[in-house]
Amino acid sequence: MDAARFIFGFHAVVSRLRQHAGSVREVYLDQSRNDRRARDLAQVATERGVRVITVDAARLDGMTQHAKHQGVAARVETGPLAQDLDSLLDGLHEPALLLVLDGVTDPHNLGACLRVADAMGVHAVIAPKDRAVGITPAVEKVASGAADTVPFIAVTNLARTMRELKERQIWLIGADQDAEQELYSVKLEGPLAWVLGAEGEGMRRLTRENCDELARIPMHGSVESLNVSVSAGICLAETRRQRRRV
Repeated sequence: MDAARFIFGFHAVVSRLRQHAGSVREVYLDQSRNDRRARDLAQVATERGVRVITVDAARLDGMTQHAKHQGVAARVETGPLAQDLDSLLDGLHEPALLLVLDGVTDPHNLGACLRVADAMGVHAVIAPKDRAVGITPAVEKVASGAADTVPFIAVTNLARTMRELKERQIWLIGADQDAEQELYSVKLEGPLAWVLGAEGEGMRRLTRENCDELARIPMHGSVESLNVSVSAGICLAETRRQRRRV
């Protein structure tokens, strides 16, 4: 059996129970909570054959390293939920829509990107294994269940993966505030991957060079940049808007 770790927060735990109940070993619930939200979670766990254990707040603090657990945690198996990228792409029945993240190290940013990806129907989020955050309990909490619905694929060599996507005729568009063309002038109707870098540094040089084209989000206010998840949301929403016309 795989090693286990803890996830926490109501959205993350309920989503794991609904999407992958077989990976949940136990649910731990703060014994002082008897509100409707806690009762509903316990019912979901019971219906899926997962044992609910009531514990005191101090034990939950220890399990989650004093994170904001909302009074609930779950011990889950660490087996990978993401699919192999080639298998995933081979199984698609519509033009691919991918989100490539280069160098995102903040778990809150990755969690928010996963939520956006889920909302916009992204088929997979791709990120490098090194110098980037992976799926952690904090990421799962912020993602509010999206970590269980959107495949997250960590790759050893991001530049090579981008070249392999090109070989599959997937168009790579980098979001770059220094780009000449605006987002709304780019055709977004075929198989494509949006490529975004981390806040501040942006995409690395090699990542930018492997993009087929670059586009910028027009800014009409006083701020100079956007959070990576906000940028992803804008780019993906425009992609979905254009695809509705096809």
